[in-house]
Amino acid sequence: MAIGDDSLIGHNTVMATLNHDLAPSKRADMHPSPIVIGHNVWIGSNVTVLPGVIIGDNAVVAAAAVVTKDVPENTVVVGSPARVVRSLTD
Repeated sequence: MAIGDDSLIGHNTVMATLNHDLAPSKRADMHPSPIVIGHNVWIGSNVTVLPGVIIGDNAVVAAAAVVTKDVPENTVVVGSPARVVRSLTD
């Protein structure tokens, strides 16, 4: 897992970097996949980030969101699954 400079991570955030195989005979197998958090990202409380997700620079992840896919830079995402609700500009 990589966390960029000046990023904020709220309480009770889960960064799930491991997953299991779906096949019952291989369910105990672990599949690691790192999470990458860009620079100046703000992750709210109680967020869950799933394996392999990349969160772009300056993104904001709203509280209690479940991030299942990559988050573009300079965006705000909310919900479960997380979806882009707005773009950020200076």
